[in-house]
Order: sequence, then C-alpha cells, then structure tokens
Amino acid sequence: MSSHRRTNLKFVCVAVVALLLLSACSVSVKKSENGEDKNVDIRTPVGDIKVDKDADARDTGLPVYPGARLRRDDDKDHKSANVNLSFGEYGLKVVALEYESDDAPEKLVSFYQAQLKKYGNVIECHVHSRGDQVKADTKHDSDALTCEDNGGSTIELKVGTKQNQRIVSVEPQDKGCHFALVRVQTHGKETI
Repeated sequence: MSSHRRTNLKFVCVAVVALLLLSACSVSVKKSENGEDKNVDIRTPVGDIKVDKDADARDTGLPVYPGARLRRDDDKDHKSANVNLSFGEYGLKVVALEYESDDAPEKLVSFYQAQLKKYGNVIECHVHSRGDQVKADTKHDSDALTCEDNGGSTIELKVGTKQNQRIVSVEPQDKGCHFALVRVQTHGKETI
C-alpha cells in the first residue's frame, strides 16, 4: 500500500473515531434571563464537564463578609463559577467567587481567619498576585500547604490539604479591598 493511501486511511480512521465520539457527546447549555450562557454541561464517553456561572458561597463552606458585594465583569456578569470535571475515578471541583468591600483588608483577614480555623491550621501568605506563592509542601511528601515567599500585598489565607483546600484572597484597593472565596477539591489515585 502506498504511503499516500496509508495517510488517507489513517485520516479516514481518525475522522470516523472523532465522529463516533462526537455523536456520543451530550452538550447542554442553559441561558440566563438576559440570554447569556449560565450553565454548561458536557458529557462524553471519557468524562464530564459542568460549569455554572452562578456559584453559591455556601459551596465554599464560608460565609460572605457582611456588606460585601459580588464583583462584576465589564459586561455585568458576576465573577463567580462552580466548575466540576470528572474523568473516570479522577475529578476536580473548583468553586470561586469574587467580592468587593469598602472595609479595610485587615478587617476581612481577621474575619476569615476566624472562619477558616474550624477547618484546621490556617496559613497566611503575602503574595504579589493571587495564587502565585502558595503550594503544597513537596519536601516532606505531605499534603500540607506552605508559603514559598512572603513579599506581596495580597494576603492569602489557606487551610486544608492539596486535595481539599479553602482559600480566601484579600487584595487591598484604594478604597477597601477585593477578595475571593475559593474551594478546591480533587480526587483520584494520583491527585495533584
């Protein structure tokens, strides 16, 4: 068989497999009252993806700071999401919401330190931007969370393990602060 025919045969095989997988997929999109995508649910033979743009703070296990307001994008969408990925025995769930408050960052940090204590030892990191300096402690082969560097103005409070984390990130602004409530859960044989 010539290499041209083998290439064509490979292309046809890949196309057939792709069509079979696509035909086995299910995509469901629910719209909000203003006509924008609100919920997306994708089911495939290898896994599922669910995204809900209207996350609920209760899913983080943390209360919303009194008087705080949900932050909005330029197009008026709330800055929140509840994302679930599952692939066989592996999975990832992330719930994230962003808020703003007119109160000083210190008040929010104090409030959330008290709230997070019920989940374990709270670590406080001072980072340059959200999420860039907190990591799992790999030196001791544990699930413990540590701070790598403490040099920025954004304060991250974190509790739990690398498989089950609650995070509060407080970023000072000219007036008040922006803050995020995040819950991350992973499961599977080799969770990250």
